[in-house]
Amino acid sequence: MSGKLYGVGVGPGDPKLMTYLAVETIKNCPVIAVPADGKEHAISYKIASGIVKDMDQKECLGLSSPMTKDRKILEKNYQKASEEIIKKLDEGKNVAYLTLGDPTVYSTYIYIQRIVKKCGYDAEIINGVPSFCAVAAKLGDSLADRSEQLHIIPSSYDIEEALELPGNKILMKAASKLSDVKKVLKEQGQEAWMIENCGMEEEKIYHGVEEMPEKATYYTTLLVKEAIDKNS
Repeated sequence: MSGKLYGVGVGPGDPKLMTYLAVETIKNCPVIAVPADGKEHAISYKIASGIVKDMDQKECLGLSSPMTKDRKILEKNYQKASEEIIKKLDEGKNVAYLTLGDPTVYSTYIYIQRIVKKCGYDAEIINGVPSFCAVAAKLGDSLADRSEQLHIIPSSYDIEEALELPGNKILMKAASKLSDVKKVLKEQGQEAWMIENCGMEEEKIYHGVEEMPEKATYYTTLLVKEAIDKNS
């Protein structure tokens, strides 16, 4: 009997934010997969090992993904990672692929799951706390009130038009274009708060665009509130 693949969200950084189901799923999987060269380089593994006992006794697949937008390169990488996972499934072993935040939000895992399921294997997503929900909690504010719209935006792509959308915006992984993001926010008169490494030891919180540095670490999230009406 073939094993089953689980995409497990470990939350934004604090092991205590992992769900009970996520912890139990990892415990019951003899094989762990991480989106890095090895477990020592995987933040998701470090988070999970903070609450799941005997993680070091499990087999770990290091399935790194290149930092590129080239779809052909990425698709080859997803195919290779899927093949490594399928080898373990064919051995009858369940595999837990650990991902930061939630597997359904800008995660490499979902591409791997599609290939694995297309090959006839069973797979399941175990939700985790998304980073932007943790950011809002840290700031003590809501993501959206009443009829407000909420937009989740990958900051590595063009954001100027996206920031003109009505409602509140979440800018994911904003570090690579932080100076550009700050410039647009100032030009459009939008309020924003930023958190680096939410829930991790290196967490930093910035209140307002003026407080934000020119450079930040990879795991940087911004909460942008509705544009200020300068005529009011």
